[in-house]
Amino acid sequence: MNGYDVNPEREIDLADLWRQYRSYILPVVILVLIVAAVLSSIYTVDTEGKAVVKRLGKVVAIKDPGLHLKLPFGIETAIFVPTERVLKEEFGFRTVEAGQQTRYRQGAAEKEESLMLAGDLSVVDMEWVVQFMIRDPDQFLHNVRNQQESIRDVSEAVMRRVVGNRLGADVLTVGRVEIAGRVREEMQQILDKYNLGVHIRTVELQDVTPPDPVKPAFNEVNESRQQKEQLVNEAEKKRNREIPRARGEAERIVSEAEGFAAERVNRAKGDTARFLAVLKEYKQAPSVTRRRLFVETMEEVLPAAGGLYVTRDEGPSPLPILPLRDALSRQMKEAK
Repeated sequence: MNGYDVNPEREIDLADLWRQYRSYILPVVILVLIVAAVLSSIYTVDTEGKAVVKRLGKVVAIKDPGLHLKLPFGIETAIFVPTERVLKEEFGFRTVEAGQQTRYRQGAAEKEESLMLAGDLSVVDMEWVVQFMIRDPDQFLHNVRNQQESIRDVSEAVMRRVVGNRLGADVLTVGRVEIAGRVREEMQQILDKYNLGVHIRTVELQDVTPPDPVKPAFNEVNESRQQKEQLVNEAEKKRNREIPRARGEAERIVSEAEGFAAERVNRAKGDTARFLAVLKEYKQAPSVTRRRLFVETMEEVLPAAGGLYVTRDEGPSPLPILPLRDALSRQMKEAK
């Protein structure tokens, strides 16, 4: 009468079923609980990291890779931390798909974090990557609430400060390695103060360029600098080639002059010694010495004289003279 379909027979059937099968329900429940306990107490730690085991929220153990047991039903929980994996954070771009043809994304947010102001008020567009590893799983999980954002904020703040203390031309050219090393050191110091439990492996500057509107002017300046360096290098090359050559030429001239001076001095000393020897002989026998000097002089002069002719002003023709060369030669030999 109240609109409900009352079926007394159905109620009687359910009661009979409960009385008939209640002796089997308890063992089934116990078996299910045992299986659930076994399944919730066994866990595996991957080779790329470690597991932090927490009992009711408190860290009780850090497990190495392998198969392990814990208290079931959520009394103990195991949180995997990839301590052996090199993690990275990208700034100024995002990797969409890695592979042989890696695709990147650079939207407005990425562009905003890559634009920086240098010390000379010039703007540079920097893209960099921070690679790090988790050194202490317990510190990494519990000392900082948002680990990824903390690392990104620290990296961007340090990079902007380091770039802001340098000239824009230095950032774009020769200062990249020094900037990366400085950022890595300062990031590690700050994160150690936070007890984040990470180790910064590298900070790599991927692409450092001027902003798109000023790239043509920057390229012209860069080309001018390269041309200047080329001219300086060529001048240095020529200088390094000419100066040693000039020094060698100067040393050669000096050596020749010294040799000539030594030769003239030795010749003068020889002439002096020879003159003194002749003078000594002359003093001992003046007539013999005069005759000997005359003969030696004639011996040097006459061979180059050729034929001898004697002419007279009144004579019709030259008077041939007997060949005196042989006679004089014999006379000089006899005089010797």
